[in-house]
Amino acid sequence: MKNILIILCSVTWLFGCSNYLDVVPERDIETIESIFELRANADQWLEGVYAGVMGQVTNIDRNPAFFGADETIMCDVFRGSGYNGIFIAEGLQMSQEPYGNLWDDNLNDRNSVNVCSHYESIRSANVFLEHIDGVYNMEDREKREWKAEMLALKAFLYFDLVRHYGPIALVPENIPVETSVPDMAVDRVHVDTCFKEIVRLLDEAEPNLLLKSEKSSMRYAYFTKEAALALKAKVLLYAASPLFNGNEYYAHFKGKNGEPLFSSEYDPEKWRLAAEAADRAVEVCKAGQHKLYDGTASEGSVLLNTMYDLSYSVLSQFDNPEVILEWKDVINNYYCLVLPYLSSSDSHYNQRAKGGVCPTIKMVEMYYTENGLPIDADNTWNYSGRYRMAQESNPRYNNVVPLKTDVLQLHLRREPRFYASIAADRTIWQRGPRGAYTQNDLLVEAYKGERFGTTLDVVSSREYQNITGYWLKKNLYPEQETKYYSAGSNKTIPLIRMAELYLMQAEAWNEYEGPSQKVYDALDVVRERAGIPDVVTAWKSYSKDPGRVDSKEGMRGIIRQETNIELAFEGQRFWNLRRWKIAHEALNEKQYGWNILGEDARSFYNNFNGPVVVWSRGKFTVPRDYLFPIKAEEVLISGVIQNPGW
Repeated sequence: MKNILIILCSVTWLFGCSNYLDVVPERDIETIESIFELRANADQWLEGVYAGVMGQVTNIDRNPAFFGADETIMCDVFRGSGYNGIFIAEGLQMSQEPYGNLWDDNLNDRNSVNVCSHYESIRSANVFLEHIDGVYNMEDREKREWKAEMLALKAFLYFDLVRHYGPIALVPENIPVETSVPDMAVDRVHVDTCFKEIVRLLDEAEPNLLLKSEKSSMRYAYFTKEAALALKAKVLLYAASPLFNGNEYYAHFKGKNGEPLFSSEYDPEKWRLAAEAADRAVEVCKAGQHKLYDGTASEGSVLLNTMYDLSYSVLSQFDNPEVILEWKDVINNYYCLVLPYLSSSDSHYNQRAKGGVCPTIKMVEMYYTENGLPIDADNTWNYSGRYRMAQESNPRYNNVVPLKTDVLQLHLRREPRFYASIAADRTIWQRGPRGAYTQNDLLVEAYKGERFGTTLDVVSSREYQNITGYWLKKNLYPEQETKYYSAGSNKTIPLIRMAELYLMQAEAWNEYEGPSQKVYDALDVVRERAGIPDVVTAWKSYSKDPGRVDSKEGMRGIIRQETNIELAFEGQRFWNLRRWKIAHEALNEKQYGWNILGEDARSFYNNFNGPVVVWSRGKFTVPRDYLFPIKAEEVLISGVIQNPGW
């Protein structure tokens, strides 16, 4: 009896973050072995582990990648609402109660029953892997498939831990509950060993995973063959990147016994491995019918069609051919943060929409011109006059910006991704049923007292306000009317999509061997869908620096900007700035917007002298903030080595 109780306590410990034990009959005490006698129980266990991971990864409150970079600013009302990302962005991370904690089991903000630390989820995954073969009413083929789905998830958990913490403790199998406390301690291992184990798990899983097209729709959230290969490419890209490949910051970072946890020597072959993995992932994804979302022809113009495709590149309910790995949006309140805060008397008023999360000027200026070039590199674009008013007369821009009307030059002749992602003053926000029916589209009027503008006399810490003068379109369904907006219960958050895979190809091959046609080709797939010229034509024909596409360093900058634009507001920049080892350059900068108290163009646009500082609390300490802290209590209890600087 004592042994049975120990096992039951162990199950409770493993699944305190899920509802798994609801399936246990009231008058029975089940062992893990008896739980795994039935297919239905094994299926629920698998579902529970995935649900626990989603509770961390797709939760915009918990996952700091969504609001922890420099893409957006929150009004103070939202800033105090518990978003981990904003606290990290402000340099408030701490080892006592870390924000975005994934390491230990004592999470300090369990606001959902389906939130687990990653090590809880790994232990639960190990239980599944150790016992799935004991299920009697399953075919061996199905057991292999489910086991592969769990192996791939375990690989994802390791990867997410590595990008948070660097070297981690690997748990190939669970430690028995009767093990003494000193013997339970598991040391962190070299970061290269971590990456190799992640790749090994994915390689083991891949042969038994199905293509998405071969799976039941009920299992779309579980890893597919395409998703495993895409994740492998992403893992190897991180392993090759400056943060993990010859990083002098951690040359003296050692484990308990003095063993190095990072290599200080750069290895270019890591880029080759990443490039080859990306090539294979693209090949298999295309065979599995994945492609960039494109082909819309019903929106009334070429530009509007392209904008629609771009809007839908990130929108899915497990039905978007571009999305390779996606999990359900567990919070589903993003639209409340970004849709405009309109007057209750407005015909488009939505009582849940507060509009207090807004893009920064940095992101507004990062998007290209219509020629697919940075705004300061395009010979044909008025960079010096970007903060003055101008007018658009080209019918290409009809229903995107008002024609023959004063609009800030910064908002004119920009690439389609800009108009699909950013709602700028005096541009048109596509809302409601599409096609020729534009009754629900909104002209963005941002001055004080106007439809989108503040009604307050001050920038308030107690009221909902948009504090930069820009609103986010990206991640919203354009055909839904503002007043009736609802994301839907099945909306997912894309973790990897085809556009990112192509960008991985371009980056890895450029870093390994410099510019080549395969680098250009991979980049141009993304640029073509974005409605801009191919990279060589753009730089050779319209730029102030036509030779930039001919060097590795020049293409590195181009690829990184393309990545920042294509993946903007998807929780990717937070990690990319870190793996490129340039976070300290980007995240210590002040953030700018417009004078939202201005009642006309001149005052709103600061007398046309350029943006004003709206946020100056960004703080990133080198090298400390490149890795997350392990909770101090966990360090004391387990003796695990803390990350440098914490």
